[in-house]
Amino acid sequence: MRRCLYLILLFFISCGKKQDEKPNIFTLREMSDLATVEYTVTKIIKASDTKTWFKPGERKILMSCEAHIKAGIDMSAINEQSFTINEKNIIVSLPPPKVISLSIPPEAIKTQYEETGVFRDKFSVAERDALAVQAEKQIRTSIESLGILQQAKVNTAVFVTSFLKRLGYEKIVINYDGKGQGKPQ
Repeated sequence: MRRCLYLILLFFISCGKKQDEKPNIFTLREMSDLATVEYTVTKIIKASDTKTWFKPGERKILMSCEAHIKAGIDMSAINEQSFTINEKNIIVSLPPPKVISLSIPPEAIKTQYEETGVFRDKFSVAERDALAVQAEKQIRTSIESLGILQQAKVNTAVFVTSFLKRLGYEKIVINYDGKGQGKPQ
């Protein structure tokens, strides 16, 4: 009986919860592209061509597309020089946020309205594709004005600050592009 109690006690001691190893700062680097914001943008595409002397009639088309944009930070760009540590204080220099992906799935492109004159052909697949490419370019140029990269910066700061606080740092300053524009969290 005593031997059985020892075995049970030994079993419970060995099954006890082991202390998880604390991750180190360079665990951040292993994340590679850290997407911290995702937007879905709807773009309306409108096109028409008026009648010309060799093409009587008119064509109009109204299409919509949905673009999925992910933005964040390239964490693989950080290195030892990205961190300045003084006891429980840390300054982290991160690269500026970037668009990680922009996708417009083909099933998200829809024709809402199309009107074709009697003597005209409908918009071809190539013409529709060209309109979708033009819409993607317009979405890319509007990313800055939509505030996507700024929101990625804010969300990354929250994530990195939370991560570093779990590692025991008390005062955390986050800079982007190494220009010293951080604020204590």
